[in-house]
Order: sequence, then C-alpha cells, then structure tokens
Amino acid sequence: MELGRGIKGLIGHTQPRRLAARTVANRIAEELQTEPGGCIGYKVRFSDHVSSNTMVKLMTDGILLAEIQQDRLLMQYDTIIIDEAHERSLNIDFLLGYLKELLPRRPDLKVIITSATIDPERFSRHFNNAPIIEVSGRTYPVEVRYRPIVEEADDTERDQLQAIFDAVDELGRESPGDILIFMSGEREIRDTADALNKLNLRHTEVLPLYARLSNSEQNRVFQSHSGRRIVLATNVAETSLTVPGIKYVIDPGTARISRYSYRTKVQRLPIEPISQASANQRKGRCGRVSEGICIRLYSEDDFLSRPEFTDPEILRTNLASVILQMTALGLGDIAAFPFVEAPDKRNIQDGVRLLEELGAITADEQQTAYKLTPLGRQLSQLPVDPRLARMVLEAQKHGCVREAMIITSALSIQDPRERPVDKQQASDEKHRRFHDKESDFLAFVNLWNYLGEQQKALSSNQFRRLCRTDYLNYLRVREWQDIYTQLRQVVKELGIPVNSEPAEYREIHVALLTGLLSHIGDERCR
Repeated sequence: MELGRGIKGLIGHTQPRRLAARTVANRIAEELQTEPGGCIGYKVRFSDHVSSNTMVKLMTDGILLAEIQQDRLLMQYDTIIIDEAHERSLNIDFLLGYLKELLPRRPDLKVIITSATIDPERFSRHFNNAPIIEVSGRTYPVEVRYRPIVEEADDTERDQLQAIFDAVDELGRESPGDILIFMSGEREIRDTADALNKLNLRHTEVLPLYARLSNSEQNRVFQSHSGRRIVLATNVAETSLTVPGIKYVIDPGTARISRYSYRTKVQRLPIEPISQASANQRKGRCGRVSEGICIRLYSEDDFLSRPEFTDPEILRTNLASVILQMTALGLGDIAAFPFVEAPDKRNIQDGVRLLEELGAITADEQQTAYKLTPLGRQLSQLPVDPRLARMVLEAQKHGCVREAMIITSALSIQDPRERPVDKQQASDEKHRRFHDKESDFLAFVNLWNYLGEQQKALSSNQFRRLCRTDYLNYLRVREWQDIYTQLRQVVKELGIPVNSEPAEYREIHVALLTGLLSHIGDERCR
C-alpha cells in the first residue's frame, strides 16, 4: 500500500481456508486501526465484506478461481498475493499455472507467492526466475521432545488419547501457558475434548478449532481468558492462522491427506504421517510470545525418515477429478496447462475416458476441448471420486440416496473391519452379523445402522471399546462418518432428497453400476 498498490486496482490476498481469510483480514484491519469491510475487506463462501472503499481483499483461493470465469484478465486487481503456497492444493496449483499464463498479458500485475516452508527455487523457476525475498520471523527457541505413543522396548498398551493425556500432564508441570494439540479431524477433536473435560483439569478451558465451526465459536480462541487453555485444532491452525498465547504444542504427527488409489481406483482421505515441513510448521505455532515446548508423539527416527515436503495434491489425486474441476472452472486443456509439476499424459487420457464414460463431459468435433454436461457440473460439487459421485446422483432416480451415500463414503476409506492374522476366526464371527446374502455392499449399510444404534446408546469411551471388541477400526469408523456428513451437506445444497425408508437392493445395485460401467463383465464370455 505504501508503494501505491491498491489504488488502480485491488490488492487480492488468497488463503486456503475461510477461517484464515477472515482472521487475517481482521488482523490487518486491526494493525491499520480500521474496521473489517472498509479499507480491508474479505470475501468467503456465503459472506462478502468488500465495499467500494476496499483496497485489500482477503479471500479463499476458490473465490479467486471462481472470479476468473467472469474476469479472465483479473482487471479488478493490481496485485495478487498467493499465501500458504507450500500447501500445493489443487486450487493453489490452478492459480499458479493461470497466473503464469496471465502475466505476459498483464505486465502491470504484481504477483507475490508467500509461505513459511516453501521450496523457493522451484517457484522462482516457474515464474521465469522471479526474485526471492526472505523475511526472518521473530521467534523464541522451541524445545522438541519426542514421546512416541508406543516405545519399542515397552510392552504396555497406550493409545493416542492416553499419549495426549500424558503429554498434557507433563506440560502441566511446566510454567503456565496455553497448549495447542493438532488432531486429524472434527470427530477426533470432539472425542478428545470430551475425554479432557472428564479429567476436570483445574483452571483449564478446552476449545475446539476447525473450519466448519460457526464464526462465534471460532472467535473464542482469540478472546482473552484466565487460567490455562487447551486448543484442539485440525491443520487449519498449522498455517496462516496464529492462535494467540500458545506456549506448548502436542503433535501426534498425522493428518487427513487426500490420496487416489490406483489399485482400487478410488479417491480416499486416509490419516497419514505428515511431512517434515508440516511438523516444523506445527512446532512453529509456539515460541511466538516466549520460549516454547513441542511434544511429538513419535520418535526422532520416525521424523527424520519422513519426506521433506507433502506431495502436491495434483500428484495424489484422480486426474478425472482434476479434469472435472478444471473444466468446471474454464481453465482449458489440462495437457497444455503450465502446472508447477505436470501430471503424466497417460493418466490424463485415462481421466478423460472415465469422464466421458460417466457422462460428465462432451468433446468438440476436433476432440481437443471439453465442456461439462449438466450432470458433470453436479459431479464436480460432490467431495468424492467422480465414479462414487455418479452413484449418488443416480440414486436419486431410484430412491436410495441414503444407502448410496453410506456405501460410497465407505468405499472412500480403508475398510473399517479389521481381520488380525492371529484372530481371523474371532473377527469373522463378529463381522458375520453384518453380511448380506445379496451383496457385500449391503454389509456396509448393515454395519452403519448397527454403529448408529450403538453410538446413541453408549458414551464415547464405551463406543471406542465396542469397536475394539468387534474388530472395527475406530479411526476409520470416524472417517467414514465424516465423509458421509460432507456428502449429506452437498446433497442438501443440490436439493436432492434423501430417502427415510430403506431402499430395495435392486435399486441400490442399479445406482452403483452407473459409476462402474468399465468394471462390468459378462459371465457368458468366460
């Protein structure tokens, strides 16, 4: 702004998440002693606080991508800042590629790529050897303590929850200060919060922090307080968002990372070990106001064996999904698009064939450009693999949307039923009650109904124990429920009714087949 930017056009500043866009806008407004919505505005899904006086506009990267469809040259901006570029989400990679193409046509546009843990040389080369500016932060020393959940020489059983209790107890013997604990998802946060509250820790407040909380609930972590505060957060608190007063961090070392399985042909959201860069980013959440301590619930050898950076989403995503999103956003031919790291052309061709099979895209006469069908536009909004999304949309015609969402969310994760080598007969006996003579798919519906009944009747600790005795993986069960909840939310937004009565097997089967056309065989051809 001191250089005159934000006058001829807006300074656009993107963040990966809505919560970060809003809180960063509030912080900049506070620094400039103004109110959000004036000189400093923000725009996220369902909330627009930009006025005619706005000079700096915070927004999610998805908002800027959507604007490109109406403003191909981004003429309303004189500066674009892409923050947290190290996350390398599809949206960020789409923006980096589009801006590379745009700059020769907009030489007046300034583009700034920022991140704390970025690989600067790679991004500099992408933008024709752009200059690199390094800004050192003012931080205090942080001591790292490794406390693996299970020590190699220790026979005692200890799960993640107990490891967190032990770490909280250890930090309770240190000087006063708030604790930030990273968790893999919302349900895990809720369960851990319940368990911590039952400990009745003196003068301690436990708060959740994740993207789908209401604004008022999110704002609680930024309000002043007395006593100690324990904040349970997803990786929304890993970057772009600084929770005030954090002196200690507990890092289990895992996160949900979207990944495409070439074997099962399904996009999944497994819980995986984080990269070294992400672990260091988490460590950096403390040590901002004073010396800090980071307790890692894994060993130092484990940390050193991890990859330096997280794989870009473009390299771990079904390219059918990528092509679908690019076509929806009007970003052109994926094979010619200037990605920071381009995907394999053979995988691109496979993705195109799949989308044509699903009826999601149609090609022009030269077979060089594609456009979305009305069905494809709906598919692009569902947060699962396009094959699975096709099943959910078809289920509307057959009155089995609920069953289709249960089955497709189950197919998006690793099977929650466990079968230990030394207990195969016992686990098979436990799981036999869920079998269905018509279909293995319906076993998922039976299991889902059983889990729902038990969860209503039991406390969270009792339910966790039930999962163990029934040879069910508790974390995968929670993951299954999370994906179902996301699907249900989008289905509601699309105006698709969900059946309340059980559907017939034949109707479910027909809906599922629409997403698996290339997997259908003719038994007569054996």
